[in-house]
Amino acid sequence: MKNNKGILVVVSGFSGAGKGTVMKQLLQTYDNYALSISMATREPRPGEVDGRDYFFVTRERFEEQIKEGGLIEYAKYCNNYYGTPKAYVEQQLDAGKDVILEIEIQGALKIKEKFKTALLVYVMPPSVAELEKRLVGRGTETAEVIHQRLARADEEAEGIENYDYIVINDDLKECVKELHTIIRTAHNAPLRNKDFIQTIRKDLKHLSKGE
Repeated sequence: MKNNKGILVVVSGFSGAGKGTVMKQLLQTYDNYALSISMATREPRPGEVDGRDYFFVTRERFEEQIKEGGLIEYAKYCNNYYGTPKAYVEQQLDAGKDVILEIEIQGALKIKEKFKTALLVYVMPPSVAELEKRLVGRGTETAEVIHQRLARADEEAEGIENYDYIVINDDLKECVKELHTIIRTAHNAPLRNKDFIQTIRKDLKHLSKGE
C-alpha cells in the first residue's frame, strides 16, 4: 500500500519575503496541514497561549528534552532556548498531516540530515528591489535596520542551492497554490514509497516465475 504518512516540510525565506503570510494562507486554504509548534523557555507574551503559539517549558525541562533526544532541532537566542519537539511532529506525520516548519537555512539543513524525506522549500521575493520595497513598506523599522536585514539576506543566501524547491512570492494566491502542488507531488516520490515499491517488485518477480 502506498505510504500515506505526512511529509515534514521545512519552509525558509528572507525576512520580508512573506513566508509567514504564505504559510498562514496555506493552512487556511487546505486542510491537510499542521503547523509545527516550537518549545520555548521564555515567558509567554500577552495574548500567547501555551500549546497554540509555543509549548512553554522551564529551562530544566528543555535541557532534559535535549538529553533525551526529544527535539528535532534547537537553538539558543537571547538566553532562551527554542526548539522543535519530535513527539508532536511525529504524531502529526503519523496522522497523515503534512507538518510545516519555519526555520532558517542552518537548522533546515540539519533537519534534512536527520529526516531524509523532509522537503525543503525556500520562499523568495521576485527581486531584491521588491524585497527592499516590502521591508520599507512595513513602516515599522528604521533605514538602518532595513539595511541590516538586507545584509543578513545576503548571508542567508548561502545554502539555498541545497533546497528541493524555490517558490517566488509575487502573487500570494498563486504562490500558495504552487507550494501546495509541490507538497502533494512530493508524496509520490520513490524515496517516500520504498516499501510500496519493494512490494510491487516482489510480486512482479513471483508472477514472472509463475508462482
